[in-house]
Amino acid sequence: MAQEMERMGGTSEEEDDEEMEMEVKEEEDNDEERIANASMAGGTEGSIMRFQQNQMQQQGGVRRSRPKEEKERTKMRERHRRAITARILAGLRKHGNYNLRVRADINDVIAALAREAGWVVLPDGTTFPSKSPSSSSQQPQTPGPAAAPSTSAPTLPSMVPVAQTPPASLRGGVSSGFQTSSAEYLPCRLKGVFTPPTATHTASYSSVQPRSVSMLGDGGERTENSHLVSSCIDTVDGKQVMDITPRMQERDFAGTPYVPVYVMLPLGVINMKCELVDPDGLLHQLRILKSINIDGVMVDCWWGIVEAHVPQEYNWSGYRRLFQIVRDLKLKLQVVMSFHQCGGNVGDDVCIPLPHWVAEIGRTNPEIFFTDREGRRNPECLTWGIDKERVLRGRTAVEVYFDYMRSFRVEFDDFFEDRVISEVEIGLGPCGELRYPSYPIKHGWRYPGIGEFQCYDQYLMKSLRKAAEARGHSFWARGPDNAGTYNSRPHETGFFCDGGDYDSYYGRFFLGWYSQILVDHGDRVLSLAKLAFEGTFIAVKISGIHWWYKTASHAAELASGFYNSCNRDGYAAIAAMLKKHGAALNFACVEMRTMNQQMGYPEALADPEGLVWQVLNAAWDVGIPVASENALPCHDRDGYNKILENAKPLSDPDGRHLSAFTYLRLSPALTEKHYFSEFERFVKRMHGEAVLDLQQ
Repeated sequence: MAQEMERMGGTSEEEDDEEMEMEVKEEEDNDEERIANASMAGGTEGSIMRFQQNQMQQQGGVRRSRPKEEKERTKMRERHRRAITARILAGLRKHGNYNLRVRADINDVIAALAREAGWVVLPDGTTFPSKSPSSSSQQPQTPGPAAAPSTSAPTLPSMVPVAQTPPASLRGGVSSGFQTSSAEYLPCRLKGVFTPPTATHTASYSSVQPRSVSMLGDGGERTENSHLVSSCIDTVDGKQVMDITPRMQERDFAGTPYVPVYVMLPLGVINMKCELVDPDGLLHQLRILKSINIDGVMVDCWWGIVEAHVPQEYNWSGYRRLFQIVRDLKLKLQVVMSFHQCGGNVGDDVCIPLPHWVAEIGRTNPEIFFTDREGRRNPECLTWGIDKERVLRGRTAVEVYFDYMRSFRVEFDDFFEDRVISEVEIGLGPCGELRYPSYPIKHGWRYPGIGEFQCYDQYLMKSLRKAAEARGHSFWARGPDNAGTYNSRPHETGFFCDGGDYDSYYGRFFLGWYSQILVDHGDRVLSLAKLAFEGTFIAVKISGIHWWYKTASHAAELASGFYNSCNRDGYAAIAAMLKKHGAALNFACVEMRTMNQQMGYPEALADPEGLVWQVLNAAWDVGIPVASENALPCHDRDGYNKILENAKPLSDPDGRHLSAFTYLRLSPALTEKHYFSEFERFVKRMHGEAVLDLQQ
């Protein structure tokens, strides 16, 4: 334990003893120093102090020679104080994500807290409030991205308001008497936390270092803080105003590998009668997209529309008309086999339930839906417990999926033969993603809650009992009773907290079973998808559960079925399963920056960049293609640059890159002049073409 304390505190026992001896020595010499200082002052006070000094010497130097036992007690008190301090600092580093130096003191802690509160902390330790709300009205506003409908398969970040990209020009008022009044800066809610260094070629605002700023006082002289930032000085209402313009650098992607770019079509492009909605308007928008050389579009083929009323009666009429328009424009198609419900998620502007005949079965047998610990059903998709149970009018769930896919393949055989359909993405769960529906908004979940396990229907519980009996511990046939609720934080639960039951014998057994059910479901459905779409590229979408990624348990990922705690790789088994079937991995949230998440929700301990790096490498390590899409509407250059960084990593020694990128999604906002010009620029760079307006 003592060694651990020494490690956390960053000091050795010998160093502590030396320092404590020095401190004891300093205490003994304090009186002597005071006497010497008083003597230098002269006068009556000096005479009195000299008399006191003589008295001390006559008493045998009691004040100058403290007993050895007292010195040892002082050392023990100091060692105890330092051990407590080390624990406090270790806790701040581990649970608060404060990047405190090894020999940190209270000043470092105060500085980190001040930064988190939005205050400005200068290198010399000077601390002052950031820009006041009253002056914020003078700050020019940068228009944020227009609201756009979210994907039918929104990875949960789509429910999270993300901090807007800061404007290129930040203005902060500085009064004419700068020397005596504090400057006003844009607040920056950042903890002193380590973030991966961003390459200099990136256009990330968070990676930009401020230039040296010229701050002038009354007489026009340069102030002592002139080395911090650079600006041009304007005068507004008699006050000098700094115009802080960050210097941004962008990587030149000219000559890099060609990455195809697709655009998702609106959710309601096909109505519940399987009719194409507004074909003329859609044709106009597709022609605009074609003008900037996008490669194709993605569309959901909804199970609830095509097989809506009677089992094995399929209506593909609206999709055929849509596909014909796409083929006439010489675009490619990515098609999603959507076996889930649309609606109920943020951004869903239409409601497409599961087929009516499935809902009828669900009313008499609600166990066909995923169920939480409280018994609440989620009709968003079918539980994986009935994959091999004949509860759907004599068919298993896997047989229902296969019949649907086979019907699609036969109906659109000419589009497959002409290679118009370039990829089929297989929906494997809620939002079309391979995961449990662990964070449903309809049950009260809100970001950044950890979610709940979804294994309490009778079919999955039956599987859990068999697994527990096979292990020889039948009493393990239960879900965790201390895993919290949808909106709990990991540290509030006995299961997910540091050192919690997730890492106990029972916890490892349960999580192993829970995650294996997910892998087995993907394996079963892909086996039949490979048979139905032989010779066609197939893919699976994996959700980006990036919140609580910086905790030991990775609670949100565990609840979603990804056994990715700190001592395991939860995505390697999924990548191996996809490799078995020759399927690609489609991963979301490639546009997100960890810094933005820390600014918006620092308590969520999110790390989308770390998650993207882990998942992409898990797939590339087994040699499967990796495609991606954005999780949130993206219209700004900073977001596009982040996508480009992940699509074509500069530092990858093997030159690996994404096989395709799908943009979420076609909307009126995308075709607005400013947004569309940025999107066109992004498409060119994804294609490896040169652009003329790179910022250097």
